[in-house]
Amino acid sequence: MTFKAFLGTLIILFFSNLTFTQEKYAIVIHGGAGGRSKTTMSIEQQNNYKAKLEEALAAGEKLLKNGASSAEAVVEAIKIMEDSPLFNAGKGAVFTSDGKNELDASIMNGENLNAGAVAGVRTIKNPITAAREVMENSEHVMLSGKGASEFARQQGLETVKNKYFFTRKRYESLKALQKKQRKRTSADNTGTVGCVALDIHGNLCAGTSTGGMNNKKYGRIGDSPIIGAGTYANNKTCAVSCTGHGEYYIRLGFARDISALMEYKKLGVKEACAAEIQKLTQLGGTGGVIALDANGNMAMEFNTSAMFRGYIKSTGEKEIAIFAEE
Repeated sequence: MTFKAFLGTLIILFFSNLTFTQEKYAIVIHGGAGGRSKTTMSIEQQNNYKAKLEEALAAGEKLLKNGASSAEAVVEAIKIMEDSPLFNAGKGAVFTSDGKNELDASIMNGENLNAGAVAGVRTIKNPITAAREVMENSEHVMLSGKGASEFARQQGLETVKNKYFFTRKRYESLKALQKKQRKRTSADNTGTVGCVALDIHGNLCAGTSTGGMNNKKYGRIGDSPIIGAGTYANNKTCAVSCTGHGEYYIRLGFARDISALMEYKKLGVKEACAAEIQKLTQLGGTGGVIALDANGNMAMEFNTSAMFRGYIKSTGEKEIAIFAEE
């Protein structure tokens, strides 16, 4: 082999490896965890949920495939779920005890640990977009209530009347609970949405959005907008988004704890998530988590009968599921 041919071979091998590295991406989403079962959900309902999860995944994957950042993919996927009345986020948010809708969201960039969140907002159509604006265009991490809404307006985000979030199903659920016609179960608060993504640049991002807890009082805020509890991302470890009974996730510092287990105990992402779910169970909490590491390894762990979930990888590997047995 001549030197020129040898050099040409090296160049081909170099660019082949470079292309492989650049094309690696993954996206994982959840739409809440709870006590659903195949006996309480019709095939039509299951298909509706799966179709919306499919739509969210496809939108996020399209961006990642074309070189967009993980943050862009996370926001786009979550927006689609926020705009659907199927989930307890955005349009499908549950009601507070006084018949209003208060929403929370957060996002974190694994490359630089920058983060943003909004809590208790009533007029921002897509809270995840406001969380991103806080992350990228403010000196703060979390804004709440009217201040967060004013910030969103100044950033040019779409705002709506609170009645935009009204859905008959969620309102009837509130009234039934208030009249004590049924017991509160974990299913009452399902539907929080979340997304974690790895882009072709090797950066992780995590985001979570929720309408909170049905019949919540006193301006209650759960784990979803709290960095380290419901959302966390660090390129050195993983990106995490949680769903479930927020009070338990806050007490555990759930999302950050998974990262710590990976960083200090050298656990894999699936092993770390399983260990944290075990802690949640021992404490008496219910819920689930999705996570993704910088190598594209992922986890979707939960201790309930169902978690709306799905993922797509650049390898073509894909899954959309609802129940534990799937």
